[in-house]
Amino acid sequence: MPRLTTPTLLMAALAAGISHAASELQEESDVRFAFYSSSWGGNTVDNIRLLAYNSTAAEIRLDSVTFLKSAEPDDDIHLELGLPVPAGGYAELQLPYTDLLGNNECIERTMAENWRLAEISNYTLNPSVRNLIIEDTDSFRIYQCVETIKTRISSPADSSIVEKEEWVLYHFESRLAF
Repeated sequence: MPRLTTPTLLMAALAAGISHAASELQEESDVRFAFYSSSWGGNTVDNIRLLAYNSTAAEIRLDSVTFLKSAEPDDDIHLELGLPVPAGGYAELQLPYTDLLGNNECIERTMAENWRLAEISNYTLNPSVRNLIIEDTDSFRIYQCVETIKTRISSPADSSIVEKEEWVLYHFESRLAF
């Protein structure tokens, strides 16, 4: 059995603490969604595509998503969606291009370091990095930045509305060959 050094033990303890804290922050949502745009990979202003999945047994409507960019409400980016999503099914919506990348140091730094934004979602793309925020981008092919959002979801069946704060992950992939 390999001998564990103090730095190894410290890193393991930190990773466990980060993982535990992040798992307490948010449980996986019953309504998962992701934003995509080819604009993030090139010098264009193409539309944003939203894909949503509803794992519940009833139809819902994803009314809106608000990106909480800072303590100042004027900095927030509100997307009014009104997207019906069938029970156990998927729905898609095309939106005009909106800059969802600004006013976030992690996102701006990562884009400047030649990473490609693959998607913005309220779930992790790769379960092996769930609840792990990677700091050393030189040794990884993927990188994630976190941002807080507010979602509003309604139920057509009973007219109930649920509004909650949760996070989205900005999923980056390396443009560099490893």
